[in-house]
Amino acid sequence: MPGSKSDGMFDHENEILLHNKYEGLDLIGNGSHGFVYKARDLSNNGATVALKRIIVPSTEEGVPISTLREVAMLKQLDKYEHPHVVRLLDICHGQRLEKERSLAMYLVFEHMDQDLSRYLERCPPPGLSEGKIKDLMFQILSGVDFLHSHRIIHRDLKPQNILVANDGRVKLTDFGLAKTYDYEMRLTTVVVTLWYRSPEVLLGVPYASSVDIWSCGCIMGELYKGSPIFCGTSEGDQLDKIFKIMGTPTECEWPENVSLMWSSFERHSKIPLQRILPEISLAGRSLLEEMLRFNPKQRISARLAMRHGFFSQSVDEEANVSK
Repeated sequence: MPGSKSDGMFDHENEILLHNKYEGLDLIGNGSHGFVYKARDLSNNGATVALKRIIVPSTEEGVPISTLREVAMLKQLDKYEHPHVVRLLDICHGQRLEKERSLAMYLVFEHMDQDLSRYLERCPPPGLSEGKIKDLMFQILSGVDFLHSHRIIHRDLKPQNILVANDGRVKLTDFGLAKTYDYEMRLTTVVVTLWYRSPEVLLGVPYASSVDIWSCGCIMGELYKGSPIFCGTSEGDQLDKIFKIMGTPTECEWPENVSLMWSSFERHSKIPLQRILPEISLAGRSLLEEMLRFNPKQRISARLAMRHGFFSQSVDEEANVSK
């Protein structure tokens, strides 16, 4: 039964009804930071919520202060009720897991119908229109800009962490907690995917909020293509896949003190993006190129991206410009 001990949802049988408030229904995801369940809020007329079970390291004093800070930050952000960031509704504690010296914690989020990955899978041929891509990307960038304005880097933007309601509303999820809980990452193909990681992350050098912009560019390309644009199998292979399309950077652009040497990569010339994404418009190519710059300091910010001509021109205007 949903919520039973055998399916891993709650710690013991008397928590099938968590704190007599949330009733587990179905497992809807096993992400990088824990199990996610569809649940019913018994205190709110049975409203549907998403309940995430995460495991945090325990100390003699209880939950680490770093974890408490992360949760407090999420609660603080929730006061803004940003339309493109999923809402954290409640936090519940679970059983102490003595063998692992850890605690179970439950984060209760508003429930959304699907993630962007599933949304794309369900999209019938010939794929998304450019108008729809503009709508989705503007909402994604709005959520990213909100996080960046509060000094939060998502660090794991990918279609599985972008939720889409049936009416087209988009909300970011799984932000802010990655650093605290990454010790618990499960080695699944979804968790370890390299496809949305920026070059500086792949090279292991210090990074800033521009890592999220690179991920947004990868997602934008996927909305046009219908599948990921850079599909590597290791850090080096991922970089090579990027260079085959975006061109290999010059040696003077290569960061210092990294294990992957510039000389170990083949020299590739840049391929016109329209060859990879034939349906993309002139303004779309311009924005995508500004997101996918190798040098993170040269990437466009989320705020400036929202002001780009890609979002202000209509599809008809684009067609006339490209003739």
